[in-house]
Amino acid sequence: MNSQPQSNPSNSVTLKPSYRLPLIIILFGLGLFILQISIWSAILVSIFGLFLLIQSFILRLEFTPKDMIVWQLGNELRRFPFENWLAWRLLLPKLPGVLYFREEASPHLLPILFDPVTLENQLKLRVGDLETPKKELSNPS
Repeated sequence: MNSQPQSNPSNSVTLKPSYRLPLIIILFGLGLFILQISIWSAILVSIFGLFLLIQSFILRLEFTPKDMIVWQLGNELRRFPFENWLAWRLLLPKLPGVLYFREEASPHLLPILFDPVTLENQLKLRVGDLETPKKELSNPS
């Protein structure tokens, strides 16, 4: 496994973690607490941010020539073969966003807990022809 971005689809690439999304959610929860808008909302938002922060430490995303693999503490958690993918899209990539992708069996939403630039590069390299343009997501026709 290699943690450096590669431009060769025959190489495996493991993405570096990104802590932006969990930290922004935690800060938002703390802001709710400081402003005393809603204590329970502040607690729930902060706990969710803490959960995502822990996930960013224990999860890794690996791109192989044929699959996207989710690893948890060195154990394979889930494998998504590219041959089953129908579409993908990064939602709000400049902000800490979400990866949407659809397989033949079901759609998936994953928070971007990894380097978003490398994630997008690997998706374009390996399944770029399945990228869903913005128009198609907003216009159901």
